[in-house]
Amino acid sequence: MTTFKSLFEQYHWDSIQQKIQHVTAAEVQHSLSKRKRTIDDFLILISPAATPFLEEMAAMSKELTQKRFGRTIQMYVPMYLSNECQNICTYCGFSLDNKLKRKTLNDADILKEAEAIKQAGFEHVLLVTGEANYTVNINYFLNAISLLKAKFANISVEVQPLSTEEYQALHTAGVHAVLVYQETYHRQVYKQYHPKGKKSNFDFRLETPDRIGKAGIHKIGLGVLLGLEDWRTDSFFTALHLDYLQKKYWQSRYSVSFPRLRPAEGIIEPNFIMDDKDMLQLICAYRIWNEDLEVSVSTRENEKFRDNIIHLGATSMSAGSRTNPGGYSVAPESLEQFETSDERSAEEVAEKIRAAGYEPVWKDWDKIYTS
Repeated sequence: MTTFKSLFEQYHWDSIQQKIQHVTAAEVQHSLSKRKRTIDDFLILISPAATPFLEEMAAMSKELTQKRFGRTIQMYVPMYLSNECQNICTYCGFSLDNKLKRKTLNDADILKEAEAIKQAGFEHVLLVTGEANYTVNINYFLNAISLLKAKFANISVEVQPLSTEEYQALHTAGVHAVLVYQETYHRQVYKQYHPKGKKSNFDFRLETPDRIGKAGIHKIGLGVLLGLEDWRTDSFFTALHLDYLQKKYWQSRYSVSFPRLRPAEGIIEPNFIMDDKDMLQLICAYRIWNEDLEVSVSTRENEKFRDNIIHLGATSMSAGSRTNPGGYSVAPESLEQFETSDERSAEEVAEKIRAAGYEPVWKDWDKIYTS
């Protein structure tokens, strides 16, 4: 099976980085004037040359988002099932070399966490684990889904890369979306961030979205960990990946997330600093380039930024998030993956969305629609 790897190998990090740096203002103006844009336009819109056009880009992003998605923000929440992990990742609180107590939720824990999440109003839940194949594997995932599918309208997962057959099993079990992050597309330094474990295999992770697409998953989510390497270059490769996937697996929907490196137990400091203005430019560039792309903004971001982005391109937001297994009711003090920045409750975030003239959507999809 031909995968994204064959396209990826036609590009080189350094040359893309240089190309981004040499974009001109005239090129930005031309890209903004077009009715249909390509991946080359995305490169132009994330360049330093586009920064002076941010106000125009924000207005355009707002208009395009409202045209395609209306005045709605989908609400979702992560449920961390396990912080066990066999990988050493220098940026993650779950890294194997953090010698702290680990926890994996059992059936009773999962149901108790689900009840706490339901009480907050959520119908969309994202199941998250570390990468520990001997503990949290496909059988564990299928069991968790069987416990939860009657309780939630929409179940997504963010777990270790799986085989096509395993993704097909998740699809059959009722999983709506799969999120997988390459972390960075800089092949030469990837190993430095992932010195041990299955995650150190760059190519296996790179080809994961192809396996998800082949399995027929309804939605695929991509992103990179912003702060590891140059955000502009990494974001170009993310967009290139999305462009490839949309053309090859056109039946699926696509989303992009923007996780910025946050404090966590035993992790490195960001290698590249990305400020709020950069983040806004990136989100607007994605929307102007691709009107159908769903844009997710998590509680990694602070209150002020999240409140402002409601108008400017976001289509989904998490709220009241806990990044540790059992964090909602079972084990609030367990090891968290990272610190959140927006600590407001789900209802507080929903009220802010309403105050902005938008509707917080708790349920917008049900399996009955595909029956």
